[in-house]
This record gives sequence, C-alpha cells and structure tokens, in this order.
Amino acid sequence: MNTLTQAPLAGLLERLFADADATSFDIPALAELTAADRERLMHSRTEYRDYYGRMKDLPLPVSRETGQLLYLLARAVRATQVVEFGTSFGISTLHLAAALRDNGGGHLVTTEFEPGKVARACEHLNAGGLLDLVEIREGDALQTLSTGLPAQVDLLLLDGAKALYPDILSLLEPHLRPGALIVADNADYSPDYLARVRNPANGYLSLPFAEDVELSLRLG
Repeated sequence: MNTLTQAPLAGLLERLFADADATSFDIPALAELTAADRERLMHSRTEYRDYYGRMKDLPLPVSRETGQLLYLLARAVRATQVVEFGTSFGISTLHLAAALRDNGGGHLVTTEFEPGKVARACEHLNAGGLLDLVEIREGDALQTLSTGLPAQVDLLLLDGAKALYPDILSLLEPHLRPGALIVADNADYSPDYLARVRNPANGYLSLPFAEDVELSLRLG
C-alpha cells in the first residue's frame, strides 16, 4: 500500500506543490531587506523569527524529490517515531505521516512558530486523512522540542531556521536511536551543523544528497 500515490493525498500534494510553484517571493516584507540583511537574519540565532516571520504567508516547501525521499527513508527504516523541525504548510509533514501510515502507524511530532501556518498545516493534514498521526506543537522549537519527546526517534527532519540546526540536533541527540536518520534541508546555510555531522568523532556518518539535502546516519 502506498498512501502517497492514492486519493486523497496524491491530489492534495499535487495542488499544494502547484500552489507553491506559483507563489512569488517578491513580497514587500522581503523587498525592504538588503541582501546583507537577509544573509544576517538567516544566519542569526537571535533574529531568525524576524526573517521567517516576514515569510509567514509563503509555503517554503521541500522539493517534490525531497518529499519522496522523506517517504522512502521513513519506510526503509520502518519509522514509527519521527520529529520534524519546521512544519510550514505541512507538505513535508504529509510525506512523513504517509510513511507512518504505511508502516502500520506511529507518531510524528512537528513544530512551527507561525500560528497561521499551524492552522493551514492542520487543514492539509485533515484533508489528507493523516491528522491522527501528527502532533503539531506551536511555538519556538527551542522550547517545544525541549520536553516530551519519544524515548527513541527513528527519523529527524530539520527544515526550519537554519541557524538553529545545531541547537535542535542537541535537543534530539539523546533520543536518536542507533541507525536513526537525520535529513537537513538546505544545510549549506548552517556550516556549524555540517561540520558537526561530518565529523565521525561526533557519532555520525553524513554526506550531501541531491542538491539541497544533507543525509546523516546516527551511529551506534
């Protein structure tokens, strides 16, 4: 069984990706920033909410290929416990939840600080018939992921503020089972994170995968 390619999810994802493709990034809240401002805000560990708050109406989805990769990896490791940093409109969440459904069930914890995005993600998960598998925590991930995590996490997706990737990994690291996978989208924007997971002394085997993903394995 493949929930990803069946109704209602297949049609929903096609619509969401099409909407995302048609969305313009030329919005006033971003246009008023200089290139230097954007670079500073994206890499700031204190001002990231300003930068991403300006994009509260943008879907910021993973690519179609990355979505399929998430489904494939979650199925391959027979994931039942998944954590996601950065829900946005829930496109990546739908792919991960579909894998949990096809694995026989499980629990996905995802977190998003923009209330409007939380509402839209809930709407999409409900439309896709997957809301029962997902717990959306609203707020800053440094707080929402600091407690109440599964004892063992099979897969972690990092797709929020890039400057926080090392901090989120630190929160999740005690919960990552040996063999757990970490998928970091656009990890090139977080050099500290890449240095950490690419150093075997830190307990990971990691490599760039496709154009925009860093794929890491938690070693036993």
